[in-house]
Amino acid sequence: MRVTAVGELPGALDRLGVSRGRPVIVLVGGAGGMSARHLDLVRDLFGDLMPALVRRGAAVVDGGTDTGVMQSIGEFSCDGVTLVGVAAEGSLGDTPLEPHHVHVLVPGESWGDESPWIAEVASVLAGPNAAVTLLVNGGDVTYVDAEQSIARRRPLIVLAGTGRTADVIASAAAGVVDDPRAAAIAAADLTQVVSVEDFVAVVAAELDRPG
Repeated sequence: MRVTAVGELPGALDRLGVSRGRPVIVLVGGAGGMSARHLDLVRDLFGDLMPALVRRGAAVVDGGTDTGVMQSIGEFSCDGVTLVGVAAEGSLGDTPLEPHHVHVLVPGESWGDESPWIAEVASVLAGPNAAVTLLVNGGDVTYVDAEQSIARRRPLIVLAGTGRTADVIASAAAGVVDDPRAAAIAAADLTQVVSVEDFVAVVAAELDRPG
């Protein structure tokens, strides 16, 4: 479904058959730049997470391409959890869309143009329910996604141990890395850096909070 204005999102989601007023995870992070080791780790973690999402009838909103974390969550597609991909149409080129998502195509020519739209779709989907951003691995655009989450007062869970941007933010939180952008994200009151052992419980607790 193509949209050109934020006001079109509720109708677009309705036409796609995506029910609104439900807990939402905004999944941001690694795409084509993830290592095989981190991809294998993330697949295992998403397998652990999915039962908690099914019990809550949650939706996942991400960039929707058939790469990285989006491809990995798509492998666990199942009844009870809706995957919504939000992509800037002009940025896709030859990049395929992940087939287990429904897709909202938005204006934009570059990677990252979809970031504010992802945040907005999550708000429309959640309504009065909880929404939380889960940051896994990631590249430069992931910093923008994290900043969008914080700007909208949405809790941000950074999954330490998954590589790249997630680990830079985790190191900044520990005072090990001197990266101003990562440090600002780590210091935000809405940011939690969590280990792979704890993340399912933390995500579930955030989804159970009032919106």
